[in-house]
Amino acid sequence: MTSVRRIGAVALVAVLAACSADPSPSPPPCPTGGPTLASAQATLEDAELATVTVSGGVEGEFDIELYGDQAPLATANFVSLARCGFYDGVWFHRVLAGFVIQVGDPNTKTHTSDWDDLGKGGPGYGFEIEQPAPGLRYDQYTVAMANNTVANGSQWFVCLADLDRALRAVGAYTIFGEVVNGFDVIDQIAAVPVNDPEVGVPLELVTIDRVEISSGPSPSPSGD
Repeated sequence: MTSVRRIGAVALVAVLAACSADPSPSPPPCPTGGPTLASAQATLEDAELATVTVSGGVEGEFDIELYGDQAPLATANFVSLARCGFYDGVWFHRVLAGFVIQVGDPNTKTHTSDWDDLGKGGPGYGFEIEQPAPGLRYDQYTVAMANNTVANGSQWFVCLADLDRALRAVGAYTIFGEVVNGFDVIDQIAAVPVNDPEVGVPLELVTIDRVEISSGPSPSPSGD
């Protein structure tokens, strides 16, 4: 009888311990509208680095140093979407060797290949296109917003070469960060096979598993 009581007591302690443990925090809801300068300030607190983990055709992660001071709206929007899990499960839908790799269409979560509306998806709202801040260039590994020439949404790209002259000639794409670590992962994504070198739909999908936002400090640039 004593042993039964002891077993029961141990089980009760285990149950109580499990109940008292902090549950895993749920992600915040995704935004339904673009940020304002006022809301961006709060969003950008402790948001200096984004660590993007990918899987599929390429496995690994890369870090983006965020430019909240130079592009508060685009950076705050990216941070909010990352924190709510918006980018989890989307794949790089445009891979143009020597030019850019592009991601952020939420509709790729439900497709595994090309379709008519590929690259047209967004968060359901748009927000102001910020001109590149003075001193920022579309250099290799620069991270910028893709847009529809009217407003930004959720899609972004990484430059694979010095594209400053080419991109400035066709429009304004808000620069909101720079890859500072994991260059090899970017280069591997850029090398996945595609359906057509001028179209760039990958035949081996590279999917974002998660984007983690942190306060840094930013790692020293390296090729690791």
